[in-house]
Amino acid sequence: MDFIFVIGPPAVGKTTLAGRLYKRLGGVYIEQNMIPEFVIPPYVLDQGEYEERVCFGAVLSQIEYFQRLGLRNIVVTDLDDLRARELPSLFKGRRFIILRLFSSDPEQIRVQMIHRAKNEGGLVALKGVSRLNALISERPLLPNEVRLDVAGKAGEQILEEAVSIIDSFEPLLDYDYLPDDMKNYHSWVKSRGLSWELTVE
Repeated sequence: MDFIFVIGPPAVGKTTLAGRLYKRLGGVYIEQNMIPEFVIPPYVLDQGEYEERVCFGAVLSQIEYFQRLGLRNIVVTDLDDLRARELPSLFKGRRFIILRLFSSDPEQIRVQMIHRAKNEGGLVALKGVSRLNALISERPLLPNEVRLDVAGKAGEQILEEAVSIIDSFEPLLDYDYLPDDMKNYHSWVKSRGLSWELTVE
């Protein structure tokens, strides 16, 4: 596979799975928050939207660079969920898969969120985590997207299931795609005015 996008609600295990996939498949591992620090210009009114746009653009640039080098199995995670809506447009004609993690056991996500808050830091949203999990798990499938339920599974089991899905998956290269309602997606950017003009080559 050329591109593997790992998405899902907070605390579902995206980073853990993406890191393990990278090690197993021997490709590239990219998190949106890995880019260097930068200063947001004082004239910017919507700082959250600006920060997310810069980070997403940097991720796309990295993807292009590694792909030009001939590397495959480029694993990408930590994208704003609303960006998932754009992936089928940006990567049409390319060999990609979107692994959408979710848990059919909302309590598992809540427990993992508590563990994160106590041990790791990062995004902590205990009040809304069940709602986010439901929102992300229930929306319609995107082209080349597969749902993976992590409920009751250990990390190694999730990895093996993900690898099996990737190995047997034949991505669509040509499809009709009209982005669905933005309300089906969660975004930490309050304006939700996300868009990207770049066509990945």
